[in-house]
Amino acid sequence: MQNDLKSFLDEKVELYNQPSFIPDDPISIPHQFSKKQDIEISGLFAATLAWGQRKTIINKCNELIKMMDHAPHDFILNHAENDLKQFLTFKHRTFNPTDTLFFIDFLKSHYQKYDSLETAFTNGMKCNMEVYLTNFHNTLFEHPDAPDRTRKHVATPVRKSACKRLNMYLRWMVRKDNKGVDFGIWDTIKPSQLICPLDVHVERAAKRLGLLQRKQTDWRAALELSENLRQIDPKDPVKYDFALFGIGVMEKL
Repeated sequence: MQNDLKSFLDEKVELYNQPSFIPDDPISIPHQFSKKQDIEISGLFAATLAWGQRKTIINKCNELIKMMDHAPHDFILNHAENDLKQFLTFKHRTFNPTDTLFFIDFLKSHYQKYDSLETAFTNGMKCNMEVYLTNFHNTLFEHPDAPDRTRKHVATPVRKSACKRLNMYLRWMVRKDNKGVDFGIWDTIKPSQLICPLDVHVERAAKRLGLLQRKQTDWRAALELSENLRQIDPKDPVKYDFALFGIGVMEKL
């Protein structure tokens, strides 16, 4: 039975883990860039804004990238205060100018000290994903003037969240293969450690396939699903995100 499930899922991964997946997905935003830091920054915004209709998400992200002169890293490090005024009009659902400007300020501070955003998750240590995600949240909000309202846009396992968008972002940055979808530009976090992004589509497919029993869509559910996927492929469990998302969205089982 396990072998049948693996064969079925591997077939779906092969179908959906293809460049044709990119244009209609928020991952298309960081795919506009080749510089590591541009990919990290645009990817973080794309993942953070990834709720609602995918077409709207992509349009809003492109609007944001245009405000950064299509050079996110250079803009983050070298913008003048006057350059920030344009962001006072930017809004996506409940993500408003306060949130955008806080992210820009955090990113500037971070890249003045570090070469990569991976450090904000790892603090240079080898840990598990719960620690990495908690580190990122704590690092992001360590500034005493960090706005409380922005916290709702950045999940953490401490609040028992499934951390769907951050896990998706980490999949983009960490997974390494030759398919051209995920970037695989980070090395401290290993693909085997990743947690599957758990949204309504993935959850529905996982439950139908017997990969998830837990009723609540929370951190424990994300861990349960990921551990079951790890039984199928210990080195790259989250490649099955492509299969489950594809089944959940495109095929609806």
